[in-house]
This record gives sequence, C-alpha cells and structure tokens, in this order.
Amino acid sequence: MVRKIRDPWDIVHKDMTEEGIRRSFSSNLHYALAKDRYTATPHDDFLAVAIAIRDRIIERWILTQQHYHKKNLKRVYYLSLEFLIGRLLGNNIINLNLWDETKQAMAEYGIDLEGLRDLELDAGLGNGGLGRLAACFLDSMATLGIPAHGYGIRYDYGIFNQKIVNGCQVETPDEWLKFGNPWEFARPEYAQHVKFYGDTYMYHDKEGKLRVVWHNTEDVIAMPYDIPITGYKNNVVNTLRLWSARGSEEFDLEYFNHGDYEMAVFNKMFSENISRVLYPNDATSMGRELRLKQEYFFTAASIADIIRRFRSENSDFKTFHNQAVIQLNDTHPSLAIVEFLRILIDEDRMDWDSAWEITVKTFAYTNHTVMPEALECWPVPIFEKLLPRHIQLIYEINARFLREVANQYPGDIERLRRMSIIEEGYPKKVRMGHLAIVGTHSVNGVSELHSTLLKQQLFKDFYEFCPEKFNNKTNGITQRRWLLKANKPLSNLITESIGEKWAINLYELEKLLPLKDDRGFVERWQNAKKANKEHFANYIQQTMGIKLNLESMFDVQVKRIHEYKRQLLFALFVISQYLRFKENPNDSLLPRTFFFGGKAAPGYFMAKLIIRFITSIAHVVNSDKSVRDKIKVVFLENYRVSLAEKVFPASDLSEQISTAGTEASGTGCMKFMVNGALTIGTHDGATIEMADAVGLENIFMFGLKAGEVVQLKTQGYDPKQFIQRSPVLKVILRMIQNNFFSPSDPGLFDPLFGNLSQHDPFLVCADFDAYCKMQDIISKNYRDYNDWTRKAIVNVAKSGRFSSDRTIIEYAREIWDIPYQLPA
Repeated sequence: MVRKIRDPWDIVHKDMTEEGIRRSFSSNLHYALAKDRYTATPHDDFLAVAIAIRDRIIERWILTQQHYHKKNLKRVYYLSLEFLIGRLLGNNIINLNLWDETKQAMAEYGIDLEGLRDLELDAGLGNGGLGRLAACFLDSMATLGIPAHGYGIRYDYGIFNQKIVNGCQVETPDEWLKFGNPWEFARPEYAQHVKFYGDTYMYHDKEGKLRVVWHNTEDVIAMPYDIPITGYKNNVVNTLRLWSARGSEEFDLEYFNHGDYEMAVFNKMFSENISRVLYPNDATSMGRELRLKQEYFFTAASIADIIRRFRSENSDFKTFHNQAVIQLNDTHPSLAIVEFLRILIDEDRMDWDSAWEITVKTFAYTNHTVMPEALECWPVPIFEKLLPRHIQLIYEINARFLREVANQYPGDIERLRRMSIIEEGYPKKVRMGHLAIVGTHSVNGVSELHSTLLKQQLFKDFYEFCPEKFNNKTNGITQRRWLLKANKPLSNLITESIGEKWAINLYELEKLLPLKDDRGFVERWQNAKKANKEHFANYIQQTMGIKLNLESMFDVQVKRIHEYKRQLLFALFVISQYLRFKENPNDSLLPRTFFFGGKAAPGYFMAKLIIRFITSIAHVVNSDKSVRDKIKVVFLENYRVSLAEKVFPASDLSEQISTAGTEASGTGCMKFMVNGALTIGTHDGATIEMADAVGLENIFMFGLKAGEVVQLKTQGYDPKQFIQRSPVLKVILRMIQNNFFSPSDPGLFDPLFGNLSQHDPFLVCADFDAYCKMQDIISKNYRDYNDWTRKAIVNVAKSGRFSSDRTIIEYAREIWDIPYQLPA
C-alpha cells in the first residue's frame, strides 16, 4: 500500500519574515542545539540561524526535485573533482531574499549578522579557479532553473591552510568539518559500491557473444552527502552530491578475535583514505595510485547514481542521452566515459556500437589548460592493477578510434602516434585528455584565445579530424556572490541608480554608462570604494598588525602561485618602485600598497621559493622608515574565497600578467572588473575579451602576444639579451645575486636568479620593461582620480558578458540542448 502524504507546502510553510526568522532562531537554539541564551556560544548562534535558513531552503528543495521527477525533465550532471563553494550562509540568505529580515532578526538579539558569517568555515574543496568556476556554474544553473546536479568528493581535509612562518609557506590541515556542516544531509540509502583491483575473465554466453566479468575486487562504499544549491529569488534548489569513502566492512572479526586491533580496522582506514585529502602528493607511486583512485571513486559512484535516477523514471536505455547530459569539468572525471560504457556493455549487455553511440551523445568535455604537461597521463601498469577491466575497454576504444583515423589519413603513422589514447614509451601511459575528446560529442575551451590554441596547437590533429566537436564557452562569474554579496557599498549604489535586474541579467549594468559623467554619481562611487578600502584596511590591521595608507593605490595580485602566472614579474616591479623611492625621496611618486596572495602546491619548490622571495621583499620594504607611507608590501596569508570577498571590492588595480598563451581563461580578472578595479594585463585568456569589451582606453595591456611568444622561443630565447638592455632589471638581479634580500641566508634565491638569467621559461625578462612602462602610465592615470573612476564605471558597466549566467546559457543552448528561464 502506498502511503499518501500532503503537498509539503501543506505540511509546513516557514514564515519568510523577520518574526519568523526570530522564532526559528530561538527554537533552533533550544531544540536543535539544546542551548539557551546563557549557554549558547557565538558558533551556536551561527548554527541556529543557518538551520533557520536551511529549513526554508528544504521546503523549496523538495518541491524542486518533485517537479523534476514528475515532469521527467532532462538533467545536467556536472562532474568536477573540485567545488570551491566557500561560505554558504550569506549566499543562501541573499538568494532567498531574506537579507534585511535576517539582519533585523539577529539585531533583536544583539547579534551582528556579518560577524556570524565570519564564523562559518570555508568549504575549501578546491585548489583555485577550476573549483570556484564549478561553484559559480552551480549557482547559475539553479538561478536559470536548469535541472542540474553537481557531483564531487567530500574531502575530509580541503585545500590546506597556509601559514607564513619566517617568510615560508607552511601547510596545516584544513579541518573544515571539525564543527560539522549545517548545510549537508547524509543519504546512506543512495550509497554505492565502487570496485578496485581484482581481475577479469572472458567467456561466450549462450548466444555466442563475448562477455567479460570483473571479479575478486576490493570494494569501497561511496556515501553521498547532499548540499542544496539555491537559485536567486526563484524558489529553485538544485543538489550538489559529494561522495565520502567508507570501508565495506567496519573491521575484520578474525583479526579482532586474535587481539590484533590495528589490523582489524586497517582495511576500513585504508579505504577511507580515498576521500581524506584534496589532491594527495603524487610524487610517489602510492600517491599516484591514490589520486587515480579518487578520480575513479567519484566518477563510478556518480555514474551509478545517475543511472539509478534514470531507471527510476525511464525504461529504454537508448533514450538516455535525451534525458541526461554529463559535463566533465577538465580531464579528472574522464574515467566516467569508460565506466558508463562498461555498465552498458558488461551489465546491460548492449552491443558495442549502440553503447558507444549513447556514450558519446551523453558526454561533453571542458578543457582548462593550454599546457601539454598539465593534461593527465596515467601509467598503464597502475591502470592494469587498479582498474583491469577499464584498461581493456580503453585499448578497445583506442583501436576502433585509430582505425577511423587511419581510414581518413591512410599511411600517416605519425598522426596515429600523436592521436593515440595510449602514449607509447616505458611505461605506456593513458592520455586522459585524448580519451575525453574521443568519448564526447563536445569539446570546449574557456576563452576565445584558449579555444583557438586548442584547435591550432594542443589538439590540432583532433580538430582537423572532427572540427564539429570543438567550440568556445568563455568562463564567467556569478555576480550574486562577487558583487551583490561581497560589495554592499557598490551594489547598493548600483541598485539605487539603475534598479535590481542586474543581479539576474548583468548586461543591465550598461545602464551605468551615462552616469560616468554625472559628478554626483562619480563622487558616490568614490565613496563606495573608500568604504571598501577602509573595511579591508581594518581587517589587515586586526589580523596582521599592518597599518595601510588609504590614499595609496591598492595594487593586487591574488591567485594560485605558479611560475606562468608571473608573481615574480610583479615582485620585480615592486623592487623597482622601492629603488625609485630610495633614489628620489623627494619625488612625488604615486604611493602604492602591493598585495600578493595565493597558495603554492606543497611539492612545488619554485612556487614556494617565490613566496619566500615576496615575503623577504616585504620585510625589507616595510622595515624601511624612509618609504613607510609611500610603498608597502603585504602577503595575504591563507588566501581563500571568504578573503577574496574582502580583497576584490577594495582593489584599485588588478594584476593579470601571465605569459601570453598560458592562462586558459582566468576568472579572478572578472571579479576585479565587476568590483570596479582597473586591469593591467597581458594578451592572455579572458583579459583579451575584457579589453575588447571596455576598449583599450579603459584597460592597460602590455607585453608579447601568444604568437610572439611562440616565435621568440622558436628563434631561441636568451633572457640575457633583455637583461643587458634593461638597466633596472640588471640592478635588481644583481641585488638578488648579492643576497640583498637574504643576508642571513646567502644563496637562498640563487635558483630564482639562475632561472631568470639563464632559462626564464615564462619570459619575465622579455616583458619586464614593457610592464614597467605601462605601470608608469597607470600612475599618471590614477592621479586624475575622477577620470580613473570613470574608467572604473565603464569596466563595471561592460562586465555583462562575464557573468556565469551567460556562460551557462551558452552551454544550455549549444551543448546540453536544455531549456532555461531567467527569474522574473
């Protein structure tokens, strides 16, 4: 007998008023947390208000999922190894349109809502732009009413916490779950068994067809945890499902009975290591195996869950691609292609051609790199040990694919070698990027330049073979987090001036253009920037003990520390400015405060040395009383989403200075732009499209272009030639060589000096003089602050194309074939 229940709206309807929030808050303290106003801690207050907001989300969540189920709607499944979702309280309050009500309700108890938000730990389930992009996409999909599910891993420890100790990066565990997560719901009823190791055997069934069985495996349980993803003011709530690894058995009773308690739980602990840490160190064979385990673990669990949901509403598997599309966020989830194919062939006993057709029609692939070394390649022996059935399928996929290539290009053995999924060598390797291209119907880059480079360089052979697969989808950011939530002074001014529709249609910001010549509006804009700089300066004073000059330009580069992003170029410019102040103390040079922020991968020696170099520069500059109010250097420890929300609104100048042709897109540049910072940038990634949007008079572009970089390297790049032509660079390198920045540790920065003067793989020396020249132009521009502000207004007004809503609409129209709807 089926038990009937009433519509959830008839069961409970949470009051969306200040009084309703206040009642829920008080009730949650008592009944959910067993506290009163005398025993409640500030964190209890945070949990109580988070649960109050969560309850209102749940109502909409259930209704949304019921709607998807009843209508049997086509769904998007977004697979990503990273989701850098950050804090959720403020975002959820804004999306439910409850900001004023919640703020007033908390004020009744003498509680500051902003203070409560700071108590929430960042969910650091990502390393940088890839994970933050995934989070922005989830926000946009919910806001556009697209039936979507995100899938990833619930890491016990996210991206490490960064401490700067004696100038060095020190990594500490990110225990983001130590106080629990009020937004997640365990779903043990949907747990999946994931297989590893074992062996395969082949046989012919009664119909004479070849069958393969994968057995003698070691199984791990994938436990799902669901986080609701709210749309903006539209009552849509989608789901982010994160998988946590659990041992298939709690303990081995035989070991336990013999008193060997450690061995009794060893297998359980070993299994659970899979979801323990984001990006384990893959410098060892065990580390590499664990990383591959992670990738298969979450893709296998996700595919099983996707198929389970499909079967609950459909019976004909040949219609699967009409009901689902699976988007792979970079190469990490590429194994999902093989796992999906394995289920269709081995478990559903579908013939190869039908199974492969459905697979290709179902999957789409987003590439996020232009550097071949960043594309994953896994040694075949690890595959054979860990996933013996999958390597067999990969060989078969490759053989069939190469036959198609050979038919089109007969006799071109070299082309076959380049396009093969298997890279020959010792050991042989599986090229995951090639697998992702072969097994999908769409391959997109994430900026116009990046997509062009994919077609002309990285995947040139594939583009020539199947050009119809390749397309561009320039990345974007959600304005609801990065402007509406992060920058209240500016977003309030914008809403007062042009209305609130920009929050769902960022192109509305173009209505600001006529106001750039309104003296009163310009002054209010400047006051908003001043308020943001004051807020950030207070934060720096409280957390770092550094007093900032609010009249100085806030010049900022915050992103993952990597040589191609050229924090080193920015650091060399800082030194040049310091030398100018020292040589001409009476000159009216523009005061600047230089901010660096970002984390280096724990095993990346050069990136960590660059951090040490920056902090050494900071020590020298900040200790020099003669330049105290003219120049200051700040390294922002433990850069993360919540800190980024303070940085972007306060910034005057955004440093986007990667070597041309190395940054796939970059989204930090867009966050600076929408918050009114001007950009100094190279002709790389999305910065090119920003320049096209705002006009070259409103952005500061410099340096070699991607084609010129290739040409210079082809001719034989020698950094010494550029050093000899640059007196300033020559002096700076001599200072580094003579240990000016490391007097107590001679030779510390010799690797930096040697790299720059002998190799300089990312052309720092080649672009240095052009960079300094453009910085001089910037200083002159900034002195006319009204004109600078007008340029800032133009940048914000022209940021519409860089909304993730626009990006997702393009995915929906051109790849997913799925409808969307803007909120009213």
